[in-house]
Amino acid sequence: MSTVEDKLRTLGLELPSPPTPGGTYVPSVTTGNLIYLSGVTPKTKDGRPLAGKVGTNITTEEAYKATQKVTLGLLANLKQQLGSLEKVRRIVKVFGMVNADPEYTNVPGVINGCSDLLIELFGENGRHSRSAVGLSTLPGGSVVEIEMIVEIRTS
Repeated sequence: MSTVEDKLRTLGLELPSPPTPGGTYVPSVTTGNLIYLSGVTPKTKDGRPLAGKVGTNITTEEAYKATQKVTLGLLANLKQQLGSLEKVRRIVKVFGMVNADPEYTNVPGVINGCSDLLIELFGENGRHSRSAVGLSTLPGGSVVEIEMIVEIRTS
């Protein structure tokens, strides 16, 4: 049985360094067997926010790839909290926000970048409930932001 990190390598992906909070909050909070992960936004290679508005100057495909970067950042925060992604029992909830043109309607297609990757990595335990909303702006003009709730193994 391959591990989540083995699957990442097979996909040609790797976890980044855990993203640093951009405000007065912590990356995650654990209560009982749930971890609530704070929102993560994508960054460029030089650490600036990957900014743009989907439907104006960012395509659906570019935003989909950005959500995959965000998912890797969320998983990096999760691994930092847990020590191992093998402690994940299941992904419970994803809340995806897209910086979108008011006429843009494929917000769920953008957040599928996160959902598809989670299912690829965790199988059926990666299937989750989800909200996908389009907003007029996000912190730093970021193209997307995603929060996640994860159930963990406690024994």
